[in-house]
This record gives sequence, C-alpha cells and structure tokens, in this order.
Amino acid sequence: MTSEEIIKVLQEVEHPGNGDRNIVELGMLENVDVDGDKVTVSLVFPKHRDPLSEYLVGSCKATIIRHFPQAQVEVKTSIKEAPKKKPGLDLGLEELKNVRHLIGVASGKGGVGKSTVAVNLAVALAREGYRVGLADADVYGPSVPKMTGTEGAVPDAFNDPELGRDVIIPIEKYGVKWMSIGYFAKPEQALIWRGPMACNALKQMILQVRWGELDFLLIDMPPGTGDIHISLVHDIPFEGAVIVSTPQDVALADVEKGVNMFRNSSIDKKIFGLVENMAWFTPEELPQNRYYIFGKDGGARMAAKYNIPLLGQIPIVQSIREGGDNGEPVALSSRPDGIAFAALAAKLAEEADKAD
Repeated sequence: MTSEEIIKVLQEVEHPGNGDRNIVELGMLENVDVDGDKVTVSLVFPKHRDPLSEYLVGSCKATIIRHFPQAQVEVKTSIKEAPKKKPGLDLGLEELKNVRHLIGVASGKGGVGKSTVAVNLAVALAREGYRVGLADADVYGPSVPKMTGTEGAVPDAFNDPELGRDVIIPIEKYGVKWMSIGYFAKPEQALIWRGPMACNALKQMILQVRWGELDFLLIDMPPGTGDIHISLVHDIPFEGAVIVSTPQDVALADVEKGVNMFRNSSIDKKIFGLVENMAWFTPEELPQNRYYIFGKDGGARMAAKYNIPLLGQIPIVQSIREGGDNGEPVALSSRPDGIAFAALAAKLAEEADKAD
C-alpha cells in the first residue's frame, strides 16, 4: 500500500456539488501519508465551510478501506482561502517605456475642435519627422477612426508570453500609430458605461498597446474635468497637457477650469500651452482675409493671464471640416490651415524639448 495507490483510489470520491468531479482533480487532496497500515489523508476546503465536508471525509475513509481492508484511516481537514483576483487587467507601464513625451490634448468643454486639433497635430508632428502615436481617450465620442479614414479597421492582437497577457497592435496611417475604442465598437453603438468601466477601457487603450519607440504619444482626452481625467493623470505617466479652446468667452471660462485642474496640487502636471482653435474665419479663395466671428485674441489673453505659451492659432477654413469628414487631415496640405498645424507642431516640439 503506497501513497500513489491511495491517491489513485481517491479519484473515485466525487464531489456532488462540483459536477461530480473527483476530489483529486478539484485540488482538494492536499497530502497523503502512508506509514505501514496507517493512512493519513489531508483534505483542503475553501474558506467558507463546505456543507458536504462530512460526507467527503466519510467517503474517503470508506473508499480506502474498501480497497485496503487492513488500513487504519485518518482524514484531516483544513481551510485555505483562495487568493483574491485583482479587479480588471493587471496592466503595467511596459508599453510606454520607449515613449519620450506623453502629452494629453484637453479642453474645458466640448465643441471646441479638440479632436480635430489632436489628429492634425499628430499628423503635423509626423510630417516633421517625429515618431508619433495618438490614443483616442474620448470613449463616449470616439472620432479618430472617422477623421483618419480608418473606420472598419480592427487592430491585431497577440499574446506576449513575457507579459502573460494580450498586446494590441495600433493602426498605422499617415505616419502615425492610432488607437481608439471606436475600432472595437460599431459607429452607431452607444457606449453606456459608468465611470470605472470607462476608466478601465481607457487604460487598456493606452497601456495594452504595443506603441514601440515614439517621440510623442498624444492622448485625445474627453472634454471636461471629471473622474476619467483624474484616473488618467494618476494612472498614466502624463508629462503634461495641451489645452484647446475657441476665442469666445464661454469657452475660455471652461479653459480656466482645465488649467486649474492640471495645476491642482493633487495632479500637478505641466501645461505646454494653449491652442486657440477657430481663431478667425478665412475664405479659402481669400487667404489674407480674416473675420473674427468668435472674438479676437481671446486665447492669447487667456494664455497671458495664466503665463502659459500660446502654441498656435488655427483658422476656420472649410477644408478642415471636409478633411475631418473625409478622413484626410488638413495637416497633410500646404494651405493656410495645414501651415497653421505645422507651426503648432513645431512650437509644441520646442516646448517639449525645454522640458527634457
């Protein structure tokens, strides 16, 4: 009579509450010790008492004696709490280790063209020769697939055995690596998520992506100053933010909230500067004409008030809207709007170099 023989016969002892699986395959048999005719069996149960524990103890004794009538059987039991699973994915910062500058593109309110600025800024930086990625963190209104003409694209993924989890490969176009929750949802699908779910999805869009070596990783952040922003800046190693506004007073009032959020002592992130979008209207056929339909130099005054750089002023040109709808960013052009984004990219790169 050996311990191996005892283990074999104990495979006949099934747990009725676990699909009739036996105690060996369930991992409940912790140890078997055989000393002559004395057999000591150790069973382990989860933290909460198993109502069938007495039945299993008796069944173990009966099964062993049936096969080995001379056996003197003792069954010991113990309680072992299963390790608690961490909520969500255990994501580290490994995929960001080769990113030089991780910068958020934020706005105090919606409707100021933040995503348009983020997409065109990324393309303009790439045209300047920088290695660039953009993560679309606006989960409730992901617009990157539409603006880049990558709707319908589905990122590849593979399991990295070193990390022990799946890694997502970003979509590449216009020299930029793109990632958006929009690649994983239908265009008409409403993402009805509470804050924690949205935050976890966003962290996956950034931390689970194989970005590789980048000079700039831009994060197109949701508008406002809510819990998503707080979660992102605490869990993602942001270097700082670019804030987008229009010249009108109602937009600039919300910019102040954004500036104060990033300067709050609990967040304390650098503000690289302000972008004044829709600074003036310029007819494409009359590029020298400027019509200040939302007010003049409001962004410049706000930048001066908070002692932050005015990174650029982007005019309203019909081609910007057309480019966004057609998936061809205007930063690819040499028209006035394309030139404005090139200047914005150069200014941001200059400010980022100062921070190095």
